[in-house]
Amino acid sequence: MSDQAFFAIHSSLPREGPGDRSTISWAMAFARPPADGRILDAGCGPGADIPWLVKYVPRGRVVAVDSHAPYAHQARARFRGDPRVKVIHGDMLQQSGPFNLVWAAGSLYAPGVERALPVLRRMLVPAGRIVFSDLCWTGPERPPEAVEFFSRTYPAMGDEMTLRSRVARAGMRFHVCTELSASAWEAYYAPLEKRLELLRRDVPGDPDLARQIETHEREIELWREYGDCFGYLLCVAAR
Repeated sequence: MSDQAFFAIHSSLPREGPGDRSTISWAMAFARPPADGRILDAGCGPGADIPWLVKYVPRGRVVAVDSHAPYAHQARARFRGDPRVKVIHGDMLQQSGPFNLVWAAGSLYAPGVERALPVLRRMLVPAGRIVFSDLCWTGPERPPEAVEFFSRTYPAMGDEMTLRSRVARAGMRFHVCTELSASAWEAYYAPLEKRLELLRRDVPGDPDLARQIETHEREIELWREYGDCFGYLLCVAAR
């Protein structure tokens, strides 16, 4: 996968994965960071979740980090002047705690859940929580078309039991999880579809970009057809 083609697609999008305000509200009912607590937004993207996260620590701070410089710059510009928000361009696994909450919405895909959780766990206060989402099989059926696609794009994909095992191996307690709603997916896919349509006019001169567009379009097609078989599980894990 070409980073240049990938980021050409994932440019100027409001968010970099499924999610919405109700997603954060659900998680915070279980995570309950203190009003003066510290939250790490690990893999913040352009900062879509920061406005809601900061509401839960009105006397605290949100430290948002992303390894892609344009995302970090975008988020930093958006929250410049807000003393409760600090945006860092860097590796989310190399941050200094302690944090009351680590928020990792879809961002453990790159380092892998099993590698990331033990590292993030060490950044927590004793009563801290990690909230993360991961793409999983959610139904008994696994359509061959979806299996073939995700075997190439996310070979580590499992189900809820797989996720529970990974949390346990990280030395954490699996607290609760829920499946993200269709509206959370549309909040991500609707702007992405518009972006793909816009980029199609540039396809003739860039075969790599054309392949990336086809892959993204196929992903969206699979979700619309088999969204009852797979989805993002949002999990709350405790030390």
